[in-house]
Amino acid sequence: MFAPYRGLLRQPGALRFSASGLLARLPISMVSLGLVILVSARTGSYGLAGVVSAAFVVLRAVCSPMQARLVDRHGQHRTLPAIAGLNGAALGGLVVAVEVDAPLVVPVVLAGVAGATSPSIGSYVRARWSHLLGRGPKLQTAFALEAVADELLFMIGPPVVTFLATGISPNAGLLVALACGLAGTLLLAALRDTEPPAHGRGGSGTAAAPLGWPALFPVVGASVGIGILFGAFDISVIALATQADARAWSGVLLGITATGSMLSAAVLGSRTLRKPPLTRFRIGAAAITAAMVPLPFVSHLGLLAPIVFFTGLTISPTMIASVARVEETVPVSRLSEGITWSTSALVGGIALGSAVAGRVIDGHGASAGFFVSLSAGVLATVVAWSGARRGAGTPPVGATGMGVAGADARAGG
Repeated sequence: MFAPYRGLLRQPGALRFSASGLLARLPISMVSLGLVILVSARTGSYGLAGVVSAAFVVLRAVCSPMQARLVDRHGQHRTLPAIAGLNGAALGGLVVAVEVDAPLVVPVVLAGVAGATSPSIGSYVRARWSHLLGRGPKLQTAFALEAVADELLFMIGPPVVTFLATGISPNAGLLVALACGLAGTLLLAALRDTEPPAHGRGGSGTAAAPLGWPALFPVVGASVGIGILFGAFDISVIALATQADARAWSGVLLGITATGSMLSAAVLGSRTLRKPPLTRFRIGAAAITAAMVPLPFVSHLGLLAPIVFFTGLTISPTMIASVARVEETVPVSRLSEGITWSTSALVGGIALGSAVAGRVIDGHGASAGFFVSLSAGVLATVVAWSGARRGAGTPPVGATGMGVAGADARAGG
């Protein structure tokens, strides 16, 4: 099963940019939790901690597509060092502001700047894979590899930031995340041999090509719904475990979910898929929704474990299909931006889902939060199945499910 991954990482430069990308996006799984731990420890208020963390998450979701457009126009080696520098300065300033008990507006503004400048490393690494491999089943394997990396980060990051913050200092987790993100992003930017060409002024193309929203909307719109599902699911699992006087098991249950997602990604990447990405994405959205159906009626944590494992099995195939659909839909000159739109929609949905489910749980109990996940899943499925199969100008899909647009544009370049 792992032979396709070994062959993938033997591609020239692949191991270097994949490894540096892994280090660079470690903060994604650490910063939000690190902010909550630091601010709550220094102020004694989880409400203030939530405000600071929300500023980071919301500005990250809003600004990531604009940041990715700059990267597509001017190239990773030109833009990423500046973005990483601003992000590091904002996070560092945020830590100092909290430690010196600055007025709340200061850490909130700095958290917003840190979110706005948080590099969308996953999109930039996937753009490198697309540039390196072109059309074919190897690109599917590469997307699966990155999905495995994402799940691995979310299994490692939260325990690490918690251990550092509780065992060393409340700011230690954030400072380690800052160092890893800055070092990894600078290493990635320095790898010029695998970098996609810039498509703005002085580049090899044009940044004015339409993004292809008629074909892209079902993925981006459905990603909002899937994000709401995820956000409500996470907080509902934590609330249910707390209600059962076993809060520590919430981390285990969420880890079981991530394990299922990681395993499905690993298996998927070793297979040659015949269905086109949009079809797979639609089926995936329906499968995640179906996994939510029994959850409102299960209160025993032992029964919940196999259900959340099955839920995890549906996650990575859906996310991989969404990236593949974006890759075949948007022009190569705006690939990073297109991928970032779907991930930002997901992040925004998670924040919204957590907020809505929290209020529902407060009023009606832990199990009621899963109804938010189920409702969001139904909405996501409807949106995913809406719209035309191909947008204007979108080329036909081959047997492997990858569009020819990216390969043709790269060949022309």
